[in-house]
Amino acid sequence: MNPERTLYPCYFDRALTRSQGRRVSREMARETPKAKAIHKAAKKSGLSARIEEGASHPAYWGKQDGRVIVEWKGTKEELMKKIANKI
Repeated sequence: MNPERTLYPCYFDRALTRSQGRRVSREMARETPKAKAIHKAAKKSGLSARIEEGASHPAYWGKQDGRVIVEWKGTKEELMKKIANKI
């Protein structure tokens, strides 16, 4: 199992619906989250993370919002909840 998880800002965007790519609840989501904020939240949580600035989510290939690669052995859902609480 690959311990790296990829997180995109759209996963935490309150303005998006679940079908548009949001992966956390509206209560945990933020207005226009940035990859830098996700990276900072991962570091605050004591996780090893790196940011890829020019990357884009496949569904939003025109928006180069970046992405964060986090080393995590648990489920992606657990990771997203942990990060969302720190953003």
